[in-house]
Amino acid sequence: MREIVFDTETTGTDPERGDRIVEIGCVELIDLVPTGATFHRYINPERDVPAEVVRVHGLTNEFLADKPVFGASEVVEELLAFIGDAPLVAHNAEFDRRFLNAELGRLGLPLIPKERCVDTLVIARKKYPGAPASLDALCRRLNIDLTARDKHGALLDSQLLAAVYLELKGGRERRLDFLDPVEATQAPNQTTQGILETKAGQPRRERAQALEPLSTLEEIEAHRAFVATLGKEPAWHKFLAEKGQAIA
Repeated sequence: MREIVFDTETTGTDPERGDRIVEIGCVELIDLVPTGATFHRYINPERDVPAEVVRVHGLTNEFLADKPVFGASEVVEELLAFIGDAPLVAHNAEFDRRFLNAELGRLGLPLIPKERCVDTLVIARKKYPGAPASLDALCRRLNIDLTARDKHGALLDSQLLAAVYLELKGGRERRLDFLDPVEATQAPNQTTQGILETKAGQPRRERAQALEPLSTLEEIEAHRAFVATLGKEPAWHKFLAEKGQAIA
């Protein structure tokens, strides 16, 4: 199942009063696991960014002045191509959907329907009623590293939300691998890679690091001693030889 986790940074809180998107970041998931494919753009909002908002995301008028406008092909066309028809996952999704639809509406393009969006804020409030449900609070609750987040950033927040979303949907027993959030800020336009095909034809992420053995040294030695009593034919001999643990 393909889903897109996305986040926006804006000039304010109300697109109907002229607030605009200044940054958008997206992370592709397949079966809840990030594939490494991302979309990230800074956007010239064609208006001033208030100082109090700059303190939140750090995107100044000077920084945004030479960035493309939302209607540029490198923004809207590439964004729509990236998200395709996949469900869109966001934290407080209606906020981001309203801003995205305001930008699409200005260009006369089809709007994103509400039913296409998955709101992790709603999921979190149902799972942890009465508890803080901000992205920061959920990361702390779920032991997701926040050290790379000193300000809001659309791509980094999308990466963090992808980790939170997996936890909300079932936990780390489903986790194969996540990109490092720092890598997301350093390589915002990675291509999909590292996907393995299972026998059933379903994509699967290769583990970045092998799991630690669950057996103790005493248990391993006891097993080797047992295998040694089985003669030379059992398949265990071939397996242990491949692991560099051949029976003498």
